[in-house]
Amino acid sequence: MARGDKGKYTEKQKRQAEHIEEGYERRGTSKGEAERRAWATVNKSSGGGKKSGSGRGKTTKKSSSKKGGKKGGKKGGKKGGSKKGGSKKGRK
Repeated sequence: MARGDKGKYTEKQKRQAEHIEEGYERRGTSKGEAERRAWATVNKSSGGGKKSGSGRGKTTKKSSSKKGGKKGGKKGGKKGGSKKGGSKKGRK
């Protein structure tokens, strides 16, 4: 199998890669980079293409997909405006 050949992937893996790729493109990533990242994500979660032989079925890792919208884009830290503790009552 030549590098870049996607013939050894299942239909489900191909659909997953397409969906992930579309998500990257919506966020402004170039077509080529989005495709590369999508297949890297599919490979990480499923362990690559089809494997022959019985007993080779492995469960897919979902850690990458669970991080989804949580990893970036939010301001870190706790809620609330005050940096120092205590109440404002009684201050002069």
